[in-house]
Amino acid sequence: MFKQAKWSEPLVFELGAPGRIGVALPEIDEEIKNLVGEVKIPSSIKRTTPPQLPELSEVEVVRHFTNLTQMSYGVDNGPVPLGSCTMKYNPRIAWEIAFDPRITELHPLQDEKTVQGLLELMYELQRWLANIVGMDVCTLHPAAGAHGELAGVLTIKKYHEVKGQLDKKTEIIIPDSAHGTNPASAAMAGFKVIEVPTGLDGNVDMEALKSIVGDSTAGLMITNPSTLGLFEEHILEIAELFHNYDALLYYDGANLNGIMGYTRPGDMGFDIAHINIHKTFSSPHGGGGPGAGPICIKDRLVDRDRNIWLRDLIPGYVVVYDEKERVYKLRGLGPYSVGLLKSFFANTVPLVWAYVYILMMGPQGLRRVTEHAVLVTNYFAKLVSEIRGFEIPYGKSRFRKHEVVVSARPMSNEVGVTAEDIAKGLLDAGFYAPTIYFPLIVKEALQTEFTETETPENIDKYVARLREISEVAYKNSLEPKNWPINTSVGRVNMAKANNPKYLTPTWRVYLKRLRGELE
Repeated sequence: MFKQAKWSEPLVFELGAPGRIGVALPEIDEEIKNLVGEVKIPSSIKRTTPPQLPELSEVEVVRHFTNLTQMSYGVDNGPVPLGSCTMKYNPRIAWEIAFDPRITELHPLQDEKTVQGLLELMYELQRWLANIVGMDVCTLHPAAGAHGELAGVLTIKKYHEVKGQLDKKTEIIIPDSAHGTNPASAAMAGFKVIEVPTGLDGNVDMEALKSIVGDSTAGLMITNPSTLGLFEEHILEIAELFHNYDALLYYDGANLNGIMGYTRPGDMGFDIAHINIHKTFSSPHGGGGPGAGPICIKDRLVDRDRNIWLRDLIPGYVVVYDEKERVYKLRGLGPYSVGLLKSFFANTVPLVWAYVYILMMGPQGLRRVTEHAVLVTNYFAKLVSEIRGFEIPYGKSRFRKHEVVVSARPMSNEVGVTAEDIAKGLLDAGFYAPTIYFPLIVKEALQTEFTETETPENIDKYVARLREISEVAYKNSLEPKNWPINTSVGRVNMAKANNPKYLTPTWRVYLKRLRGELE
């Protein structure tokens, strides 16, 4: 079962030898030297010592990175059931098209007439995404999910600013089960964050919500299904409540893969929705990006006298089709727009990837994605709920959507084996651990999401390992405290690892620590 290579791979700086190189650069022709002349680097930017770069041959570089890939784990190796992250398989046909040089080598400043094919693609993608979430207008501008959140909240802020009521619209309400980026995005936009609790049934506590919604409420940030994997059953009532106070509803699209093809945020009463391209539509997730987090809006009237619509407020550019000239164009920013949140139009590669995925799946295929995601989640939930030491809190009798939050609180209370110990035990058997300790409202949380591409055989193996962990924990509760022992890196001191005092982000910092120049 175990898959990870266990050898200790040195850092690239620890390989090679002084003067060793992996490429032979051509000599500069004398004619060119005479033409260009001597290159004089200004003394203000000239290095006094050469940069400390690794010096390796080509074969050393290839072996080093090959070894690292064999020590790594990803969706190409097996399930990555990180709850709220949707680490699904990335189809290779989408990869092949998205990374076509005819796309990747385009320059963002070249004339629009030379990129009509790409603009047409983005135009169609805008329309598709808007239709999938039940909205009217879509901008592909934001660069990631959290970036889309910020774009959405800034649009809410601009809405109240244009209406001349920003001085009193100061609060954003967010459920206590929300993604951590939600309150961060609202705070970055200048709002006061008001938290609303979750009831035991897994829905928002309606009595608590009604007690905090008022004239100062600017909007609500919520995802549906929630991070508990439960559909908010009062969403229509919630939408009406907020709209009565002229507050907007913002949909966090991180969990769209739990409802796609069956219902749409726009039909639930949401005004703004962001979409995690790297979750729902299969472009790669993680590794530093690039991501994509388009926002779509319901084009409601903002100011009748000045003929301002919500579409006039959104950030970035949108692709439009000029019927007269029969060309696609980028429509610039209007006077009421939030403005640019990044350079240029959007992150093209993941958007092309999503376009290929949607085109390949079609409406029926996207609907089946949801069906399979929900099916495997509830299959896993049923099996794990039968294992000693685990329970599923909140709405215990309800079906989950795309993910389920399992609690190891019984095991922790009875024998002291925690969610962290369980996660390490999964690593020890070659599995990838789920998200742990999130959402915060669940004690000893194991937030698990098997995507629609996962097989029942793999889920059975995963559950079998959880059962083994439970049996070991109740026989010898000290053994799990030593896990993992089969991985290339053993048990990490989590407190120390999270202490900035011990962070070693660069080779230079590493050398300073070795020399005792840093604590």
